[in-house]
Amino acid sequence: MTASTDPHPEGRLWGGRFGGAPGRDLIALSRSEPDAFELAPYDLVSSVAHSHQLRDAGILDEDQQRAVEAALEVMTADVQAGTLRPAPGDEDLFGFLERVLVERVGPVGGLLRAGRSRNDQAANDLRLYLRDHARRVHGLVLDLVASLLEQARCHRRTVAPGFTHLQPAQPVAFGHHLLAHCQALLRDVSRLEDWDVRASRSPLGAAALGGSPLVLHPEKMAEALGYAGVCANSIDAVSSRDVVAEFLFVAAVAGVDVSRLAEEVTLWVSDQFAWAQLDDAYATGSSIMPQKKNPDVAELARGKAARLVGDLTTLLTVMKGLPLAYDRDLSEDKRVAIDAVRVLELVLPAMAGLVRTLDFDVERLRRDATARFTLATEIADWLSEQGVPFDEAHEITGKLVRRLEHQGRDLASLDEATLRAVDPRLTADVLTRLTPEGAIERRSGLGATAFERVDEQLVDVARELEARRPWVARYRGPRFSR
Repeated sequence: MTASTDPHPEGRLWGGRFGGAPGRDLIALSRSEPDAFELAPYDLVSSVAHSHQLRDAGILDEDQQRAVEAALEVMTADVQAGTLRPAPGDEDLFGFLERVLVERVGPVGGLLRAGRSRNDQAANDLRLYLRDHARRVHGLVLDLVASLLEQARCHRRTVAPGFTHLQPAQPVAFGHHLLAHCQALLRDVSRLEDWDVRASRSPLGAAALGGSPLVLHPEKMAEALGYAGVCANSIDAVSSRDVVAEFLFVAAVAGVDVSRLAEEVTLWVSDQFAWAQLDDAYATGSSIMPQKKNPDVAELARGKAARLVGDLTTLLTVMKGLPLAYDRDLSEDKRVAIDAVRVLELVLPAMAGLVRTLDFDVERLRRDATARFTLATEIADWLSEQGVPFDEAHEITGKLVRRLEHQGRDLASLDEATLRAVDPRLTADVLTRLTPEGAIERRSGLGATAFERVDEQLVDVARELEARRPWVARYRGPRFSR
């Protein structure tokens, strides 16, 4: 290993036990990735809380504590303004911030390290970051729900084909289809809120693993930082990352839900479907084919969902074989967590705008809703209502469909002679059932596609949307997300 020529440990929080400088390749491997420095505001506000504990323990006197707190607040403003950045020699976030603090307030800045460890600091900083950004993600998911709800209101009476296996299956209200996406996304919002219950426990005071002899009231720091309480076990506090993994799971599920919507949009705006037109603000062109109008927003959302799944997989794989307590492997948590947040904060606003500006062709949707044999189930249901066992009704209807296919016809061409030729129990009365509106209205159970039920869903989704908005405002922790 090539030795470093720099013997000075500035920006590094260890070294006294070693007789020589660390090698360059160790320094390169050990240095935090740039993303980790994004946690600086959360570490600084936590350091303010820690300074009060050191004052109570007699490590800092009143004047020293006030000087340290003032310096930390100025450093927070500088970090937020982008004027305070790590130097090449700073090994990690903690070395960087201690170096700057000592530069600004002198040796008293070095006292702040007493009674804590990078282990509890790292766990805390990422937890605060995720709790903060979870509020922004929460709001962005609700914005996407609002865009879908707006379109669903416009199309609560629009007739469209419903699909199974990507094959036209039965007519549905198009608003009902759009509301299905709302329901999935609202569950994602619910998961974020539920996740926060478990994330709202502070690891500060755990120090390296066994707790701190100087931080005797970690619950005070927890309260100051907006936590509901303190982690119950100091070893668990520094070595567990299930809170991060659970956030990544919620992020991955949300990404997959958005990806499914994005896949449908790419179909809807294709020439083959021609159900909708993209707004120019949410489409791109081709560098070689001037006629193209591409759904890049939807395609990028699909692709980035893969990253979210990968982030979750990465952290779970890191965690699976680690002994208690802290292991350096866990430093991978910041990269994947911050990546997941960035992906969601990019994708969600773009998808909300894309959905909100889609222009649907109502006539095309209705025409496709009755193409070929989407109303065949109505015939089987009618036969069943006449007392024909459904297995027979299913068989009879299947024979009718096969006969029409061989003749190159569809259900719109049905006449009494054709019906009778298949089975005498098929009478002309069944023809009155073969309208898409009738098929929709007959499916009137709770949660079904009947227009009246769609109206109820619209009200329910709007009510839940508004009920969940205040969750963000109720947060009392540090807020630094933009």
